[in-house]
Amino acid sequence: MKKAVASVRAWAGRRGALALAALLMAAPASAARSPESWDRIAPARELLGDAKPRAGGIELRLPAVTQDGSSVPLTVRVDHPMEEGNFVEALYLFASGNPSPELAEIRFTPLAGEARIDTRIRLDGSQTVVALARTSRGEWLAGAREVRVTVSGCNSRSAGSVENLMEVRVRAPDRLRAGQTGDVRTLINHPMETGLRADAEGRVIPERIVRTFRVEFEGRTVLEARYYRAMAANPYLLFPVAPERSGTLSFFWKEDAGESVTAEASIRVS
Repeated sequence: MKKAVASVRAWAGRRGALALAALLMAAPASAARSPESWDRIAPARELLGDAKPRAGGIELRLPAVTQDGSSVPLTVRVDHPMEEGNFVEALYLFASGNPSPELAEIRFTPLAGEARIDTRIRLDGSQTVVALARTSRGEWLAGAREVRVTVSGCNSRSAGSVENLMEVRVRAPDRLRAGQTGDVRTLINHPMETGLRADAEGRVIPERIVRTFRVEFEGRTVLEARYYRAMAANPYLLFPVAPERSGTLSFFWKEDAGESVTAEASIRVS
């Protein structure tokens, strides 16, 4: 196992102006296709079983049009309390037109403070992105958003570098007030090979992805994630945290080839 202790000041984490502009221009899920889009995705139907999700309560933001489907910024926020006994327990993301529709599964605890993430995904052409959220009381919520993609991203060349494989960067708030929620940014260098791309000699490059990610605060789980091959290279995840006291955040990544890496960041609560 590799171990990296990341300084919270070591990474500026600033997004490019173009990416920020695209995010701000994106319309919310309520302006797009009906959330019943989930009914056309087999893994989503299997997940829900007989449950009927309620439309609304989930905001998805991503560019209305993107030229590069290999790394599409996505923000998801669930409008729901995050308190003991009544919180968003899990968020499931799907892309209706991808070869494999699963994008990611995120599991929250009240320590997150909010059910919200920013990440980057691969999209195989124009399609609908769907989010399903399950609360701790068993209620389901649904949201959907259409996006136009000029160039498919599922079989394009990976942007990840194998030279610095599993190198991680973490940025967490230095200081928070009691009851305040702060954003944590994480990134791991990894090609996230989809198993759909061929090398120069026409041989299929085997699938190799970061499969799981977990965050703990002083031994208590904040968030757990399961990634699928439609996550963009160099998996990026922004999420909130609302610690009750000062302490250390611990981060754990593991890929399906067995390699793993960890990092830490301290937060002071006053």
